[in-house]
Amino acid sequence: MMQQPRFSFVPVGRHELHVTEWGARDAPAIVLWHGLARTGRDFDELAAALSQDHFVLCPDTIGRGLSSWAPAPETDYSLKSYANLAIGMLDHYQIARAGWLGTSMGGLIGMRIASGAYAARLSFLVVNDIGPELPQSAVDRIIAYAGSAPVFAYLHEAENWFRTAYLPFGPAPAPFWTRMTRTSLRRCSDGRLTTHYDPEIVVQFTASASELTSWERYRRITLPTHLIWGTQSDLLTADIVARMSAQGPRPDVTAFADCGHAPSLAQPEAIAEVRRQISRLEDLC
Repeated sequence: MMQQPRFSFVPVGRHELHVTEWGARDAPAIVLWHGLARTGRDFDELAAALSQDHFVLCPDTIGRGLSSWAPAPETDYSLKSYANLAIGMLDHYQIARAGWLGTSMGGLIGMRIASGAYAARLSFLVVNDIGPELPQSAVDRIIAYAGSAPVFAYLHEAENWFRTAYLPFGPAPAPFWTRMTRTSLRRCSDGRLTTHYDPEIVVQFTASASELTSWERYRRITLPTHLIWGTQSDLLTADIVARMSAQGPRPDVTAFADCGHAPSLAQPEAIAEVRRQISRLEDLC
């Protein structure tokens, strides 16, 4: 039977983070941080498994899910801001050190923390299908689907859209897609459904674009690190994987051939692999 989550609203500065919590608070902590237009609920299957021996925190980034939206999008929707919010969240829970697994944008946030003044707050880093540079064609694709909010009359229409837009996530159990749909929607004033995020989140691709190419920061990372790669990914190419493996923390790589950007990590086989890699990284800490 799957572990049941708890839900908290965490004040951090002028923001409020909605955080899904799993497991015992006195267990070793791990943060699972989602991608650009997603929410912490994407990790339910993985978080439930990890909660057997970890305290797992799955926040919704500001502007997504049930977290507050940004009053100043150009500065608030940036990696620097997100990293500061993450440290504030750890402070709220009185967590001195936590592991980090980040998908896409969540991986970029983890790499920023691991390469900066707060690196000691992380014990290890797992990066899911993202690197220190982003191919422009992939960025253009992301902006195309995330920069404007689709509207749906019925829930089944929305689920069909999510299954298509996020097809690169690869295989995932049916409950993943149903939950993804339900936790990714809000009602409009006319009663129709739309995606539950602020369309302004894509401003980071212009207002703070320099943050998205960060090989210099990557080379500073000394934490035990592992890289997950969807081999069909347009965002993490084979060349970028090779460069990442040869410098900085020199991570080992888990490759999933049946998906692109970014592996859902919701299937039993993927969950088992992630647990194995986390155990290995914890032994190196």
